Amino acid sequence: MKEGELQRGMAGKTILVLSVPAGAGHTRVADAIRSCAAEEYGGARVIHLDAMAFATPRLRTVYTSLYLGLIRRAPGLWRHVYRYTNEAEPGGWFNRLRRWIEARDCRKLVAQIAALAPSAVICTHFQPAELLSRQIAAGQLDCPVWVQVTDFDLHRMWLHPHIAGYFAGNEEVAFLLREQGIAAGAVHVAGIPTMPAFSRRHDRAECARELGLDPGRSTLLLMGGGAGLGGLSRIARELLAIPGDFQLIVLAGKNQAELAVLQTLAARFPGRLAPQGYTDRVERLMACADLVITKPGGATTAECLAMGLPMIVNAPIPGQEEHNANFLLEQGAALKASDLPTLAYRVRQLLAHPVQLEEMATRARMLGRPHAARQVLETVLYRCEHAAERI
Repeated sequence: MKEGELQRGMAGKTILVLSVPAGAGHTRVADAIRSCAAEEYGGARVIHLDAMAFATPRLRTVYTSLYLGLIRRAPGLWRHVYRYTNEAEPGGWFNRLRRWIEARDCRKLVAQIAALAPSAVICTHFQPAELLSRQIAAGQLDCPVWVQVTDFDLHRMWLHPHIAGYFAGNEEVAFLLREQGIAAGAVHVAGIPTMPAFSRRHDRAECARELGLDPGRSTLLLMGGGAGLGGLSRIARELLAIPGDFQLIVLAGKNQAELAVLQTLAARFPGRLAPQGYTDRVERLMACADLVITKPGGATTAECLAMGLPMIVNAPIPGQEEHNANFLLEQGAALKASDLPTLAYRVRQLLAHPVQLEEMATRARMLGRPHAARQVLETVLYRCEHAAERI
């Protein structure tokens, strides 16, 4: 679909994007789709809603606070939950009970969607997708619903009948979707959408100067996700003890306690450590970096790949993030560190062997899909246009 055709196709359309704040990734992917539409194609009304903002407090607790609590304090238990829910029969007692509770607790969301009367819905989390699938089956919703899978992994709870199409992050997820019975024509390998800023070139020297860093020195970027998980200050101390001429950026996200410790640590390493709190300009930090050390969340890894950045992945959440890590390792774009001594060793090796680091960067660039959001929008709007022509 050419740009002019897409502009005309968006005119008068309302595209609703639904996310759930179970971690930052689902929200970031939804924001990326909305931002791409607003920046590149102004003819449509694109609305991003947090589905849990229209749910009862008890359901919000399950999908946000309980989930985050499990992955922080009991990751082993979360591994069992992930596996059990993936293996549970769709028609079994657990899923029947869960669907009944969610239908009861999401009535405001259903009413809000009806009031907006969207031309199409894109879900970046399985919960609203499942809810709307049942609405379509009951004849209570007549617009197409699309699903954007936000990891390089497929959990069974993403799969629902009556979905117009699925967007997969890679060929493997697309294959798994087809193996689970999704029609080949409904599966699209678009990548995982990232904000438009990740598709642009950024001046490394300018970005480095903003942080008080030397653009000519090797630079590591340590990330702990939006919540600043993973013991960042402890990792930073270990990395700064490695001999060599490199500097370190640490993104603490919303973890104010970790940020304060890092700022104190930075005073001991002037010009070598640049602590950062929450920012919506991560792409400018990445533009300074030669290597990213990060948890392998779907959105974060997609952003690194879009920028052509190799990774060392650490502290993966059991389940989806472990699968993300495996994908990156198999493709040669990342190494994995299971503990702090291993991380220090991996960093030492890559700093000592820049050719290996560049090979990993080449693999990352090959995997990157910086225009995934555009492909999602083009596909959805193309279907909307052809559906309108048939009426």
